[in-house]
Amino acid sequence: MNIVFDIGNVLVRWDARAAFAALDSAAADAFLSRVGFAALNLRGDGGETFADLAAEIADPADRDLFLSYLPNYAATIAEPIEGTWALMDRLRDRGHAIHAITNWSAETWPLGLAAHPRLGTAFATTIVSGHERVVKPDPAIFAALCDRAGITPETCVFIDDSERNVAGARDFGMDAIHFTTPEALEAALTERGLL
Repeated sequence: MNIVFDIGNVLVRWDARAAFAALDSAAADAFLSRVGFAALNLRGDGGETFADLAAEIADPADRDLFLSYLPNYAATIAEPIEGTWALMDRLRDRGHAIHAITNWSAETWPLGLAAHPRLGTAFATTIVSGHERVVKPDPAIFAALCDRAGITPETCVFIDDSERNVAGARDFGMDAIHFTTPEALEAALTERGLL
């Protein structure tokens, strides 16, 4: 079986607020909301540059704060989710192929690899949305994995913390598991006879 992992909040915790440590939690939340950070970040995941995205922010102070995200990015992904890594190792030991599809900016992906070198070696095939210029749950990103890995959707179990992405994988023909905790994932994998 091909086990396809999302990375952010499945293998590595991601918290955008950590890039703005000079702000208290309420101020960081207000900034993220004010600039529409989630939508801008998703566009970054789709291949747009942070400089181009920042140019759309009218307020100079907010623009500068947004541009501080890249140099402070490592703080947003400081914590690996070790329970999921342990499950991945067990799956690999059982003979399953391990792949990844991640919504991740081409600009921040090298920073992710530097912070978590295992991401560079853990997967037989890694699809990074920023390189593909398409984000989950677009069917094209699932097709890219199947084409590159030489596999079919019916042979895949996809794991993601986004219910929308899980639904997209199912629509593409993959089995899919909505990730909440390593313990719940272990139960779901065991039910499928994969562990």
